[in-house]
Amino acid sequence: MKHILRNFVNGILTIVPIILVIFVIYKTFMFLDGVLGSFLKPYLQEDYIPGIGLLFTIVVITILGWMSTKFFTGTIVRLLDRLLENIPIIKSIYSVIKDTINSFFGEKKSFSKVALVTVPGTEAKAIGFITSEDVESLHSPLKDYVAVYVQQSFQIAGFTFLIPKDQVEIIDVKPEDAMKFVLSGGMTSKKSTIQAEE
Repeated sequence: MKHILRNFVNGILTIVPIILVIFVIYKTFMFLDGVLGSFLKPYLQEDYIPGIGLLFTIVVITILGWMSTKFFTGTIVRLLDRLLENIPIIKSIYSVIKDTINSFFGEKKSFSKVALVTVPGTEAKAIGFITSEDVESLHSPLKDYVAVYVQQSFQIAGFTFLIPKDQVEIIDVKPEDAMKFVLSGGMTSKKSTIQAEE
């Protein structure tokens, strides 16, 4: 009985992560393929091959990116950008989406610095990610503060704290390793040590 139970546990540890990764990749692929794929299917019908929608989406995004650098089309994109940033309610949604995408793909990427912060009222430390080093525009007395995002374990939720710069300790850890460590609740399988910068 113990032998069967051990094999079952080994199966869970080995197979479940593989199945979940395949499931996530499949769902992501189907979503991205369906963005423009749903418009192509009526025209291609039986000739439609899964993946054409994704390929077409990548091509369209690349062309639009190229067009945004040209004078005429770039002017139209900037006007549209300005329009969306001035429409009530929509501007809030648009700015959040725009800033989030820029933080991951723009020149000044957020989550590029890993920080140790002290949990208020305790001596415990939490791992966070610097998302902004300039929060003075939010409120002028915050000129000596930085925004630190502290991820919660086992979920996508987290907290954004404004912490005095001198209380934030930047540590020499790759952001992806730190994120893995936090999301797994410290149970990451990668054997790496988190050391503070000297």
